[in-house]
Amino acid sequence: MSKAAVFTMKLEPDLRAEFLAAAEAAHRPASQVVRELMREFVQRQRADDAHRAFVERKVALARTSVAAGRGREHAAVDADFAARHARIADKARITDKE
Repeated sequence: MSKAAVFTMKLEPDLRAEFLAAAEAAHRPASQVVRELMREFVQRQRADDAHRAFVERKVALARTSVAAGRGREHAAVDADFAARHARIADKARITDKE
C-alpha cells in the first residue's frame, strides 16, 4: 500500500511524549501504530453504521407490522418471554443434574 499522504495533527506535548515512548517500548514505529489505530477506528465506524442500519430496518418493519394490526400487547410479550425463560431454566437444571 502506498504511503504518499501526510497527516499532520496537533496534540498535547505530554500525550505525544507518552505515545512515542509506548510505541518505542513496543518496538514499533509511531506511524505504524497510528495507521493501525486509524484502520481500527474506520472498521469500528463501519460496524456501527451497519448496526445502526440494521436497527433502523427492524424498527421500520415493526412499525409497519403494528400499523397493519399485527402488533402484540406488552403483557403478551412478557408472558411469552417468562415462559421461554422458565423452559430454559428447566433445561439448565436438568443438564446440571446429569
